[in-house]
Order: sequence, then structure tokens, then C-alpha cells
Amino acid sequence: MNVSGVEVTPLCDAVGPMGPAISRPLAEMFAGSGLPDEPWVLHFHCYLLRDAAGRLTLVDTGIGGEQSPASSWAPVPGVLTGELAAAGVTPAEIGTVVLTHLHSDHASGAVADGAPVFENARYVVQQAELDAARGSVLDEIVSVIKDRLHVVEGDAEIVPGVRVRLAPGHTPGHQIVRVGDVAMTGDLVHHPVQLANPEIRYLYDDDGETAARTRAEVLAELGAERAVIATSHFSEPFLRL
Repeated sequence: MNVSGVEVTPLCDAVGPMGPAISRPLAEMFAGSGLPDEPWVLHFHCYLLRDAAGRLTLVDTGIGGEQSPASSWAPVPGVLTGELAAAGVTPAEIGTVVLTHLHSDHASGAVADGAPVFENARYVVQQAELDAARGSVLDEIVSVIKDRLHVVEGDAEIVPGVRVRLAPGHTPGHQIVRVGDVAMTGDLVHHPVQLANPEIRYLYDDDGETAARTRAEVLAELGAERAVIATSHFSEPFLRL
């Protein structure tokens, strides 16, 4: 998809159900949704942005390798680097990485063998997210990329035409990414049922009330624009509201 002079390419890092460590039936994951009592098969999408000047930005880094923090529950290894290669891009060419939040299925692919995978990139993270992640399993990833962190607070333009927006609830420093009328939503929404009813909560939101309020506000704004959402876990990466 091309929007406002930026090419947006979805990258499918993995497809599969949650592992037994955190797996629950859909009806339990999304209480009150009316979804069937069956497992949930997720798609794990990242997004590559290429602007007219050739600058490359990656939104999220996927689940990582066999020994990543996501390995206890996600279908590792992810294939993000292969997806990038198919798009004609090497990790060294990425100039900016945006981590929508520091959960293992979005950030684990940032590091491999104790070094940054995207060695020439800066890593954009919200300050609130770093504060909340201290002492967590993601601390090791943060420590590896700490010298390349680009810390923001709230809304910011990180590359010409590419903005981040704080959208808390799923985590304290969760952020989405905007390019023209496309919004890469991270974990603002997890399942299409939340588009019909943003009040439906997700079991693993850090703050379900805040997440529901943020989801309703952001989706209302995007819907008024007839914007496109580029989701992390839907089967299809793009959906126009």
C-alpha cells in the first residue's frame, strides 16, 4: 500500500495459536464477546515503511528466535528477516525501528545472540513503556539496544511523514504509528470483535478500563477519517474502517 509518499509493506512473522503457557479459549480471552469456545490462531504482523527518500522504518520486530522471550508461548522462530529479504531489504538498511510496546511478540526480534538485529537503527519507545518494563523479562532486550534508544513522550514525528501516538492501556506506553490515513495499531485491537464493540476487553491488557477507553477514542477518530488500520494479529493486515 502506498500512502502519502510512503510504501507500507506488511511482513508476516508467524501464524499460529498461543502455547499452553498463556493459551485460553477465545470466549475467555474476550469475555462477553460471544466468540466460540475454541483456540485463537494469531497472525504476527510487522510493517516496513519506505519513504520517497529511501528511508526505511520497521514497525515491531516480531517473536524472535527459538530462545527468545516469546518462545514460551508463541510459534517461534519468527521469519521476519526472511520477509524483509523478500522485500529486498537487509536488517542493516533499517534506519528506524518503532516498538509499539515491549511485549515479547512485538520486541523479541530486535535482538539475536546478544546483539541488535538492526544494528544501524534507532529504536523508538515511549518513556512510559521503558518505565513499566523495568524488572520484566524484556529488560534483557532493552539492555542490548539501550545505546540506540530514541525515547519519546506522547506524540512525535519520528521520520518525516511518520508519527507515533501514545495509546495506553494494553501497556502503559503502548503507541500506534500513523502514515497518512494508515494507522499501524499494534495491540490497540486484537480481534475483529473489538471493532464492533471497543468495550470488549482483552484478558491480557495491563489496564482493561484504560485500554477500552483508548480503543474507543482512537477507533472513533480513525473511523471518522475512513482510515485504514494495519493490525498486528488479524488474518488480513489491512482493513479500511
